[in-house]
Amino acid sequence: MTKLSRRTVLQAAAATTLLTSGLARSASGSTSPPKIDNLLWYIGTAKEWVEALPVGNGRLGAMVFGGTSQERLQLNEDTLWGGGPYDPANPEAREALPEVRKLIFAGEYEKATELVNAKVMAKPSRQMSYQSIGDLRLVFPGIETATDYRRELDLDGAISTTRFTSNGVTHTRELFASAPDNVLVFRLSASKPGSVDVDVTFRWPRPSRPADPPGDKLKQGSSQTAGPVEFDDSVPAPANLVLRALPDGDLIMQGRNSAQLGVAGALTYEARARLIVTGGKKQSNESSLGVRGADSVIVLIAMATSYRDYQHVDGDPAALNKAALDRAADRSFEELLSRHQTDHRRLFRRVQIDLGRTPAASRPTDERVLTSMTSDDPALAALYYQYGRYLLIASSRPGSQPANLQGIWNDMSNPPWGSKYTININTEMNYWPAEPTDLGECVEPLVAMLKDLSVTGAKMAKTMYGARGWVTHHNTDLWRATGPIDGAKYGMWPMGGAWLCLHLWDRYDYSRDVRYLESVYPILKGASEFFLDTLVEHPNGRWLVTNPSMSPENNHRPDVSIAAGPAMDNQILRDLFANTAKAAGILNRDKEFVASLEATRKRLPPDQIGAQGQLQEWLEDWDAKVPDIHHRHVSHLYGLHPSGQISVDYTPKLAQAARRTLEIRGDNATGWGIGWRLNLWARLRDGEHAHGVLKLLLGPERTYPNLFDAHPPFQIDGNFGGASGMTEMLLQSLKSPQGDDEVWLLPALPKAWPQGSVTGLRARGGLRVDLNWRGGSLQECHLTAIRDGQWILRSGNSSLPVSMKAGRSQTLKLSKGTLSAT
Repeated sequence: MTKLSRRTVLQAAAATTLLTSGLARSASGSTSPPKIDNLLWYIGTAKEWVEALPVGNGRLGAMVFGGTSQERLQLNEDTLWGGGPYDPANPEAREALPEVRKLIFAGEYEKATELVNAKVMAKPSRQMSYQSIGDLRLVFPGIETATDYRRELDLDGAISTTRFTSNGVTHTRELFASAPDNVLVFRLSASKPGSVDVDVTFRWPRPSRPADPPGDKLKQGSSQTAGPVEFDDSVPAPANLVLRALPDGDLIMQGRNSAQLGVAGALTYEARARLIVTGGKKQSNESSLGVRGADSVIVLIAMATSYRDYQHVDGDPAALNKAALDRAADRSFEELLSRHQTDHRRLFRRVQIDLGRTPAASRPTDERVLTSMTSDDPALAALYYQYGRYLLIASSRPGSQPANLQGIWNDMSNPPWGSKYTININTEMNYWPAEPTDLGECVEPLVAMLKDLSVTGAKMAKTMYGARGWVTHHNTDLWRATGPIDGAKYGMWPMGGAWLCLHLWDRYDYSRDVRYLESVYPILKGASEFFLDTLVEHPNGRWLVTNPSMSPENNHRPDVSIAAGPAMDNQILRDLFANTAKAAGILNRDKEFVASLEATRKRLPPDQIGAQGQLQEWLEDWDAKVPDIHHRHVSHLYGLHPSGQISVDYTPKLAQAARRTLEIRGDNATGWGIGWRLNLWARLRDGEHAHGVLKLLLGPERTYPNLFDAHPPFQIDGNFGGASGMTEMLLQSLKSPQGDDEVWLLPALPKAWPQGSVTGLRARGGLRVDLNWRGGSLQECHLTAIRDGQWILRSGNSSLPVSMKAGRSQTLKLSKGTLSAT
């Protein structure tokens, strides 16, 4: 394990003082601990965006800061991106690729890189950015001081609440994002009638913000005092923006998205707010609404763009927003909340987890993060786990866009990495916890995006490679761009679509829904056809390899990543070809095509073990000489996780080589890099090492006060990778070489979780699994079959075959190391 850094030790020491003062406040009665576990809570306002609390309904998102005299709701709508429909295919690429391949096979990697940069990259050579729609700003006249302050995010109820007392009046502010009613709902209420005064206006986003200074993102520790949220109004309004209050009482902000990279802005957008006032008077001017003397105010917020799909941008956002607000305004706050929570809990409550509880769980959330490296707080891991599930529900729903690099939460028009879909790990990691934690519906936006990419990628495959099928490289955006971008060093990797196809197969494998498989089979087939056409023979005459390609973002020599047949490509292709062939067999079609897949699969290079005992990242044993031996990507360990090609049981030598690779790379990486390592150590069934990696992920260097993952800056994939990794510690659903569905129970349980339970996890084949354990040992496993099936249950050295009909349940127990049915 990585040793604690000096900075971590200093942070822990500082946190001791912080904790002492926090407990004193708690003892005084001003900040009582929460009464439910699925709660993030704080005793001060958010000063930074990564302290604000997220709500979302898949399409709409907001970050609430919890101010007292001022409040900021930072807003997002998931189709507001830069640019418009565009075709990045570069016709020069097809002619240049044969020479690129020749140079790579000759070892002239620098020359190949130069040629790729000159002739092969997409045009433009970058993609469009996801953008914030702006803020809703609220100012509360007369509120100057506040006591008894607390703000919280209830994960089970999917509602953010801020509560404080000022001048003897208790103010309560509640925000949620309703999927059934397609609006944000923000209620302002007070304990004394006539005490709600507020002025409301919209504000446009800032273009960008500086990256976090190293070590400074938690400088504030716990927010110590309640107070105003400071507004930054230094950014001038965009020229094409309209901000006004309409005669019917709605407040609107309308605009057009920006041009990017020479691609004209094609979207119009609108944010619209409606105030429903009880017991007070509403006033307005040209660009704001005000309320005086109200008992309560409900602010309904709708947002939309003119986007209909990646080719059509002729929607009417104003009509969509007005219709949504009209429908929502006909319902009471209680009805809106009930509809929202019923819908959210239908998903969220499928899984419950208890890893134990210590006194540390009674602290405010930011204090728990600050002291997490040195405290015993298993409930923080459980909270982080459920927070990951909450974020997936909030950022990816049927009909929405998939979760991007920041889910849906972004406060800039030019965010880091464009907040795009990075499909050489990050987008895939977003969806790792979906199937095992019973959130399969949340994968539907990803499936829909893949259907789009199979169309735009088919044009790219033909224009760039002269190939059948479809391809996409290491990034895509709202417009479903599929070309290589960001230069040869990062972008010359044709495997993004092939990796995403694993999620298509997993969606089937967990449900065994043949109708669904029929709908996605053409995508699997098209992805496979592309590689049947583009794999080239290696000079050794035995192997078929990708060329040009790379091992994502890692250089095998200074500033050179381009290569032929890296290990990850071969592992992904083994899965793609096998899963496509299995799908064709289930659907009873394309026998000749399947034969070509199987023949080609046999000629893919095998995984190799290098001189250091490590799993080789490339065909050549370059690993010991790479510029960054601790690189954040561990691409060649795809075969261990998320794939199951490498396993402790069936490929022990390769599993040992994977372990050696992890030892060389080290545990401490970027946030998502640590998340991937967590999953890998769990697959190696090393619960103690996995738990140590989890501690790194939950520590203040990699987790912000609001529990967002710190790359840094914020990327949401680390949150999802963390939830997935904890699932892998408790349950693993894998295939044996014979094709059996094997379910491992508590395969990487650490000593830090001696007792606990988890209910509602899913295994392949349609099996629900509930577990509880005591003294570090399985006590009981309850199984429920969603479909008819057969499974092999494993715990330690014991295994038990189980056959069940749909709807039937069975309970297993472990006694003296042996599994048995009761």
